[in-house]
Amino acid sequence: MVSGIVTVVLLVMFVTGWIWAWSPRRKQSFDEAAQLPLEDDVENKR
Repeated sequence: MVSGIVTVVLLVMFVTGWIWAWSPRRKQSFDEAAQLPLEDDVENKR
C-alpha cells in the first residue's frame, strides 16, 4: 500500500517537472542558459 502511494507521488512529481520544463514560458530562459558556454568561449578568446 505504501509503495503504491510513493509510486503515485513520484509519478506526479515527474510529470509536474516535465510540464514545467517544456512550458513555453520557460523557453527563453532555457535558450539563454544554453548560450552561456558559447558566450564564455568568445570572452576567453579576446
